Amino acid sequence: MTRAVAFAYHDVGVRCLATLIAHGVDIPLVVTHTDDPRETIWFASVADLARLHGIPVIAPPDANAPEIVQRVRALRPDFLFSFYYRLMLKPELLGTAKRGAFNLHGSLLPKYRGRAPLNWAILNGERETGATLHEMVAKPDAGRIVDQQAVPIQPNDIAVEVFHKVTAAAERVLDRALPSLIAGSAVLRPQNLAAGSYFGARRPEDGRIDWARDAASVHNLVRAVAPPYPGAFCFVAGRKLRLLRTENAGERSDIVGQPALLARDSGLYVRCADGGVLRVLAAELDGLPLGTDMMRARLGGDSLALHDETATP
Repeated sequence: MTRAVAFAYHDVGVRCLATLIAHGVDIPLVVTHTDDPRETIWFASVADLARLHGIPVIAPPDANAPEIVQRVRALRPDFLFSFYYRLMLKPELLGTAKRGAFNLHGSLLPKYRGRAPLNWAILNGERETGATLHEMVAKPDAGRIVDQQAVPIQPNDIAVEVFHKVTAAAERVLDRALPSLIAGSAVLRPQNLAAGSYFGARRPEDGRIDWARDAASVHNLVRAVAPPYPGAFCFVAGRKLRLLRTENAGERSDIVGQPALLARDSGLYVRCADGGVLRVLAAELDGLPLGTDMMRARLGGDSLALHDETATP
């Protein structure tokens, strides 16, 4: 029987661990993360699924620690798999797998190597992304590709909606690739890293809106960091304004270079620096839902200038 140790977290980890189980892979150990109490946990638990199937689970702070490498080596796995595990597995750990170590990455490699690939793709206005199963090597997301599956990004999709598509694609890719990996007949193709891109991690503060940007850029930022991610924000009149969901209003203003929040009978709108107008579908002011009545009551009118207000309350 084929034996694999799985390093897994998040929804992708759950669906891919379930796929290994469905294919009859012997899984003597699952390595996952302890949930961070400072983080909104909106996704399923790998640990819960593993325990349901009687699989031992550990959540070490450092999966590359010598004692973890020794434990994994003693299990003599054929494969290691990493499914949205948040730490890179170093060469000594990768070398414990007799037949190879493989990762599922949330982009169409070689594009968007690195961290937060889905969020970066939306931020950059991409119209598709996907999931890639690839060989793990010392360099991040640089190993040979086993298989990949594209998914569309619609113009108003927010990050969590695209994430669900990528999760389904990851499950499909693994389900499709496992038989050939197990049989030893999989054909792996090298990546052309020069044709790709690498991106770093994103932080909550990276959601601050730059009102000098055009409407498309503002809309893409809102989509890329919409809840359950930290959200796009700015400060107006000393208050924190979060734009949670927007769409192209299908209009342009003759007024350029003067971004503003606008209250109309039909709802809230944002006029951006290029004159492009976004309809605000959901927003918060100081943590409370913001509508036209609240804007008029708390911000004092139907129009409020938006600019780089660096002072925070």
